[in-house]
This record gives sequence, structure tokens and C-alpha cells, in this order.
Amino acid sequence: MVAELTQGICQRVAQRAANQCVSGLYGAIASKSLIAVFAVLMPLQDAQHVHAASQNLYDAKTGYRIKHYRSAVPTDVPGGTLVDIDTVDALRTNDNAILIDVMPATGFGYSPKTGKWRLSQVHDHIEGSAWLPDVGRGHITDELETYFKSNLDRLTNGNKAQPLIIYCQSDCWMAWNAVQRAAKYGYTKLYWYPDGIDGWRDYDRELIPAKAIPVDVIKSKTK
Repeated sequence: MVAELTQGICQRVAQRAANQCVSGLYGAIASKSLIAVFAVLMPLQDAQHVHAASQNLYDAKTGYRIKHYRSAVPTDVPGGTLVDIDTVDALRTNDNAILIDVMPATGFGYSPKTGKWRLSQVHDHIEGSAWLPDVGRGHITDELETYFKSNLDRLTNGNKAQPLIIYCQSDCWMAWNAVQRAAKYGYTKLYWYPDGIDGWRDYDRELIPAKAIPVDVIKSKTK
């Protein structure tokens, strides 16, 4: 699985890394060092594979990313489909797709008494989105699991075939995790927008202040 993920990562970073690779190759050739040339030409996939495996970036049981959430992401996601901004527009217009923002909360988490998120930083997102913080982490509590499940059920009116577009920010693994988590809940039309709020802003699209949906702590404790 790690090898497949790194292959996708390589594809996404290939463009941005091309210049550095060529520059390194020229330098290696100029130095007439066979070892240096080999190092530059060594497949990036293998290097990423070794690096990821050595740091235990994925949960061995679930496959979710569990650390270094802000880094290059692959080109696909188990249980979902990667989409660009044009496809997001089409899905919203033609299929009434629901936007799910899984950007992690910055602050002190949610209050165990009220369920309200105690935020220390303002977060902007795509208008019409439902912000469900922290549900894209590799390991979440039973309470957050219930929070994610119950809100998806509410937002879709229990329709597991309702199209959902899940996003975070660019190079963010939390949306990648959240798509897989939603797929395990039984949702069948899941779309991953990996460019997230950064990609939206790059196209001069408007972002608005987000309001985090509170955790229903009473409901969670009775599950």
C-alpha cells in the first residue's frame, strides 16, 4: 500500500521537482561522479517508500495517515475519487454535492461540557461547507467518530448515495483520511478535492469565515 501511495505522491510532486532534479543531474555529471549520478537518478518512488516506512506514517490496520499531515499527497484515495475545481463546480451544480471541510481546529479542541470548539484562530472555507474539525486525523476518539457519523447522516438525510466533496487545504492528508473513513460508513459517492482552500483561493474564489459544528457530547456519551 505504501508503494502505491508514494507512486501517487511522486506524480503530484514531479512537476515541481523537475527543475531541481535536472540541476542535480547536471552537477553530478559535471563532477564525473558515478555515485552522484546514481543518487540523482534513483527512483523517487523508492526513496519516498523507504522514508515513509521508516517513519511509520500509516496505521498498519486502517491504512490512515497518522503523522506529518501537511506534505505531498497521492493522486488517488481508496473509496473516493480525486476532483479538480471544475469538477467541484459541476458536482455542486448538477448533483447537489455537499462540501465537507475537515480542516483541523486550531485551539483547545471542543469543550467536554458544551461541545463547542474552543478556537484560537479564524478559519475561512468555501461557502456552503459544513466544517467538521479533526475528523480526518489518523486516530480519533469514539466521541469524534460518532460526531463524524452523525453529522454525515444529518447532512445527507441518511442517503448514503448523496455526493460528498471532502477537502481541507493543499497537501493535507486529513481529507484523504476522512474520505476513507466516510467510505467505511457506507457512503458511495465520495470526492476528494486535494487542493482545498488554497486551490480555491488560487482561482480567486471567495472564502468565508467558517463556523465549526459543535460536538453533541450528550449524544456521544450515550452511544
